[in-house]
Amino acid sequence: MSTEEHDVTFESADAGASLTFPMQCSALRKNGFVVIKSRPCKIIDMSTSKTGKHGHAKVHLIATDIFTGKKYEDLSPSTHNMDVPNVTRREYQLLDVSDDGFLSLMNDDGDTKDDVKMPDGEVGEKIKKLFTEEEKDTNVIILTSMGEQAAVEAKEAPRGA
Repeated sequence: MSTEEHDVTFESADAGASLTFPMQCSALRKNGFVVIKSRPCKIIDMSTSKTGKHGHAKVHLIATDIFTGKKYEDLSPSTHNMDVPNVTRREYQLLDVSDDGFLSLMNDDGDTKDDVKMPDGEVGEKIKKLFTEEEKDTNVIILTSMGEQAAVEAKEAPRGA
């Protein structure tokens, strides 16, 4: 028995949950999430290839980064573990859009959140249209994973909710 001391640092996300968890490659599914090149991705296509007499089956994954939309590919033996990101999807009520492009949001508990940037592209346009032009009550869906967050969807809030 060795009595060496190790300096170990544990990094944690909220409530002590880890950023990712391991899952065997063969258990991954299309539309599920996976970490490729240290980025949280959504699997858009996957195929399994059987190899030679003594080889292992390989899983070919094609996935897109859930925050940037960039496409990634990975090839891994089906028996190996891959990291799966913990992804949370929450709906917030949009209170305001600041001059510097940040959304002011409120959750069901009345807590406010002011650290989400107005997204570019289609989602950003939809938020502007609903909230600024049509002046409707707007709900924004925020995806959070691996210390990053982004507004991924906007919709008109149901009346009387």
